[in-house]
Amino acid sequence: MIRYGIVLLAAGGSSRLGRPKQLLPFGDTTLLQHVVDTAVSALPEPVVMVTGAHTDLPIPTGTVHIAHNAAWKEGIASSIRTGLSAILKIEPMLDAVIFIACDQPYITPELLQELMDAYQDSRKDIVASSYAGTAGIPALFGKPFFDWLLALKGDEGAKKIIMQNPDGVAVVDFPQGNIDIDTQADYQELKGGPPPAS
Repeated sequence: MIRYGIVLLAAGGSSRLGRPKQLLPFGDTTLLQHVVDTAVSALPEPVVMVTGAHTDLPIPTGTVHIAHNAAWKEGIASSIRTGLSAILKIEPMLDAVIFIACDQPYITPELLQELMDAYQDSRKDIVASSYAGTAGIPALFGKPFFDWLLALKGDEGAKKIIMQNPDGVAVVDFPQGNIDIDTQADYQELKGGPPPAS
């Protein structure tokens, strides 16, 4: 049996928005709780949430482990390292880890399952989401890339590894993946409702 884990990246300072994007209302909950619920629905254990700038974020309901990234100002790489290190302490024998972000509101359990299915079917060690002409997170990385992830620095994210290994990447379509919440305008557009799926 393949052993999976999920790391939720939620450490950013939301500087462009001016308030914690994690706590923005979305449906009958918040962006953060929505993505936690999505992750736990797809894979009950282990799920690690990486916090950083906002140390007073409410602890989400559901089975989720918290890993605080004290070096969050360094950039996304520090959160990837923190999350991966934490989840491997919880379950050292993981075969693959999925990285997701709290500001992609249209992630679904079905999408996360597609990533896992594609990993098993393609025999490739990276499975990325395809949107807006690129490939990015949510993305799954197999064990051979754990050291690559732990070596990331600064603002280098998972996309760097995806781009460096084009022949080793399987993709799943996620046309709404380019929708993330960085500004007030992004959030106002989100409140207008989901875009067409294609």
